[in-house]
Amino acid sequence: MKSQAITVCCVMLFLATESSHPRAKIHIKDGDKLQGPEGKPKTGKVQEKCQGLCSTSSNCSQPCAQHFRGEIGFTCSGNKWQKSTETCTSLSVEALFKGSNSASRLSVAAPFIPLHILDFRAPEPIKSVAHGIRKNCPLDYACIIDAVKSSEATSGNIAFIVEILKNISTDLSDNVTQEKMKSYSKVANHILDPAAIPNWAFIPDKNASSDLLQAVNAFARRLHIYHEPEHIVDELFIQTKGFPINHNTQGRSFNFSSNMSNTTEGILGIIEIPSQELWKLPPNASQAISIAFPTLGAVLKESHLQDEDLPRPVNGLVLSVILPEELKQILLTFEKINRPRNARAQCVGWHSSKRRWDESVCETALDVADRAKCRCNYTNAVTSFSILMSPRSIDNKVLDYITCIGLSSSILSLILCLIIEATVWSRVVVTEISYMRHVCIVNIAVSLLTANVWFILGTNFNRKAQDYNWCVAVTFFSHFFYLSLFFWMLFKALLIIYGILVVFRRMMKSRMMAIGFAIGYGCPLVIAVTTVAVTVPGRGYTRHGACWLNWDDTKALLAFAIPALVIVAVNLVVVLVVAVNTQRPSIGSSKSQDLAIIMRISKNVAILTPLLGLTWGFGIATLLEGTSLTFHIIFALLNAFQGFFILLFGTIMDHKIRDALRMRMSSLKGPSRVAENASLSPTNGSKLMHR
Repeated sequence: MKSQAITVCCVMLFLATESSHPRAKIHIKDGDKLQGPEGKPKTGKVQEKCQGLCSTSSNCSQPCAQHFRGEIGFTCSGNKWQKSTETCTSLSVEALFKGSNSASRLSVAAPFIPLHILDFRAPEPIKSVAHGIRKNCPLDYACIIDAVKSSEATSGNIAFIVEILKNISTDLSDNVTQEKMKSYSKVANHILDPAAIPNWAFIPDKNASSDLLQAVNAFARRLHIYHEPEHIVDELFIQTKGFPINHNTQGRSFNFSSNMSNTTEGILGIIEIPSQELWKLPPNASQAISIAFPTLGAVLKESHLQDEDLPRPVNGLVLSVILPEELKQILLTFEKINRPRNARAQCVGWHSSKRRWDESVCETALDVADRAKCRCNYTNAVTSFSILMSPRSIDNKVLDYITCIGLSSSILSLILCLIIEATVWSRVVVTEISYMRHVCIVNIAVSLLTANVWFILGTNFNRKAQDYNWCVAVTFFSHFFYLSLFFWMLFKALLIIYGILVVFRRMMKSRMMAIGFAIGYGCPLVIAVTTVAVTVPGRGYTRHGACWLNWDDTKALLAFAIPALVIVAVNLVVVLVVAVNTQRPSIGSSKSQDLAIIMRISKNVAILTPLLGLTWGFGIATLLEGTSLTFHIIFALLNAFQGFFILLFGTIMDHKIRDALRMRMSSLKGPSRVAENASLSPTNGSKLMHR
């Protein structure tokens, strides 16, 4: 009894000693947001900016508020100091386990333990988070949760917590239980709260969000699922599910519904493992684990985003999957967060080593107003998936009206152009050069007409469920016939050079036709087929969400842009050469007929070439600029009315065609007038009288 009394006295003395040194309280200025450990994270301090005027791109820094280590950086933008970075943190390894040390020592001081076992020496210093967890809470990691939840979600604290999760994933993932996964997710949930999301932008390490995703996935990979499907984690901003699978398992799916910061209803996410994939599994049991992040997409930054002016916002849940290596393909359904009418979804997977969204691992199986369905390839490097909202979607009815009216006008103009050419053909093809000139006009009209038809097919097809092979076919024929338009323009320029330089020897018409078709259709075919052969195996031929040449991944669009713009440049040079040569008196009057034809061709090329070049120059500008509605409207106008330009400047404004058309009309009226005159003649009148 005496020893027990001494023990109790010692314990009381120990508690008194500990309580005489209470934890320092963090003092926050007025205006700060503070909540208890179970509430939403506290979001930061009111910090004065740098004093005085600033000059563009200059920087300054200010210390953090009291009891916070680190500093806040500011950058001068628009003659004002703007916050750029923050490293303010109140967390440390010692702070995480400060309360745990007393609790562990108190648990040792039981009244029935002899006094000589008690050790009141200073506690052993904790060297790392892993060391502290092994010492204080090796079974469930729960000893760090209160310290994390009571911390303010400053940028510095967020970065510190990410480092904690990375260290746990690296050093403590040898035997992950459900209890450990729950504690781990509670820590991650604290910095994924919507109230903490704005502070992610000021973390100096821009890879912090990618590190968090990779750490959570790596930790979940070591989690063991036993016999029944299990809902393991159900935090507000991170959910984890899992179930056992084997080769006899029928198709399985994970269903998630998470509330977003800007929605009142849950956002749906579904992961499906097809039966044919499960057949690949060996007889022994395996497991499938999935994690849903409703808010992580808002902070997941791409390290190697090529064009920062074209943001690619995540438009659904971020879904991670941990599957056996035998499984290679999964189906995912994402409900869209934002649903503008023309915004198409891009199915993507997060490439952990490249730290960027990778479109090549997924294809869009369905894209409708409220959701998108993706078919994705699962690899060790790509285990997380989502949908992006296309940055180039322009929701403007003006573009729709211009395109609809312009394409209708273009198609009607091209049909009228072909009818006129057929009507006057025999009257205008008097020489080899004039014959080839009208062959060029006809094939230019046919190429553009066919390209417009494929463009309409592609546009309507984009609004429906997309099939990759059909989209490749639409893109191939659009590419081929638009190129043919330019190569026939090139042949017209070569025809001009031939007419000026070759005076005494003329080429046979059949040979000229062969050369024309080889250039007009052969060259585009070679370019289009080569582009398909190089890019289709890696699914890099078409754009994501549109049946047209890819730009973001493979730059396949260059296979159209480079030949088209080179031909525009060549034709302009030819026009200049003609302008110089036709001023010389060396061209004899015997060739005056061909010279007149050459001049008409030159005028036609001089007008149409800049129009075509300007059209597709603005087309490329819409890709590079992306956000400028003016460029989109100009391109839509020029592109939609190309057929009208060809009719106007290639046919109607040619006085020879107008003369031939008048003669043709006169010849059609001639027989009717003769018949009318014959019926009104006196002879016929007398015959009628005698009847």
